[in-house]
Amino acid sequence: MSAISVNQLCKSYDGRQAVNELSFEVQKGETFALLGPNGAGKTTTIEILEGYRKADSGHVSVLGLNPETETAELKRRTGLVLQTTALEPELTISETITAFARLYRNPRDIKAVLIDVNLAHLQGNRVGILSGGQKRRLEIALGIIGDPELVFLDEPTTGLDPEARRKIWTLIQRLNSNGCTIVLSSHYMDEVQALASHMAIMVDGQIAAEGRPLDLQRQHCTHATIQFDADGNLPDGFPDKLSAATTVHNGHAELVVEDPIPALSMLTSWAETSGHDLSSISVTRQSLEDIYLQLVSQRQAKPHGDTP
Repeated sequence: MSAISVNQLCKSYDGRQAVNELSFEVQKGETFALLGPNGAGKTTTIEILEGYRKADSGHVSVLGLNPETETAELKRRTGLVLQTTALEPELTISETITAFARLYRNPRDIKAVLIDVNLAHLQGNRVGILSGGQKRRLEIALGIIGDPELVFLDEPTTGLDPEARRKIWTLIQRLNSNGCTIVLSSHYMDEVQALASHMAIMVDGQIAAEGRPLDLQRQHCTHATIQFDADGNLPDGFPDKLSAATTVHNGHAELVVEDPIPALSMLTSWAETSGHDLSSISVTRQSLEDIYLQLVSQRQAKPHGDTP
């Protein structure tokens, strides 16, 4: 069943189409990533879903509600974690989350939420002295204190160090495993790959590609890169069929092919015959970030009005 349904959504500003007949669905219990370059229409779309902006046309349903006319009920059932939240630095963690809990009819247990976000041992600390990662975990705690069915996460780990990012990832995964539907906006492709079960890439107000991250990577991957150690030039007796696609630099030979299986077969046969050491060989496909940049570039290069 859909937690969010968007059908033919349109929104323009001063004659410029920010969202153009946009359609997609988010299923209950999944983590859905909405991606796109600046100006793609992501923020406008999410604000419409949250009930903070009116659409020009189209149909939007969030948890079975119309965000435009049933805003109060929608706010009771959803949580928001914005890129930044203005918090009172002199209040403690406990005081801050207690104040937020009073805004909801049936909030979650405060102690349980602080344990969830690993801040229970710091609840007496003032907000102003928290690290970036601790403050972000507090902001997520404020977003889930109302026991929401759906949480919007806007760039949840921007500016955090790797350890803090991983802790936030673990928290998001725990929320999702407990049945919470999550809509994630992020510029980090490794974050999307780690967290999202489904993703959509927006360009110029429309969906350029949609699906599971791994499926999109497989569908749009155009080549594989094979690397192995090689000093100076290609070794003697190197297969002629592979020479044109192989370059040597910085002590490594790099071979770019559409299908790596035949190339690997030729390489291993050659290595066995010549005695060349291939213990360092590696095969890599285009990353999700490569695919994202490729799709965005292709879509932006199309004449205005072309469909995906």
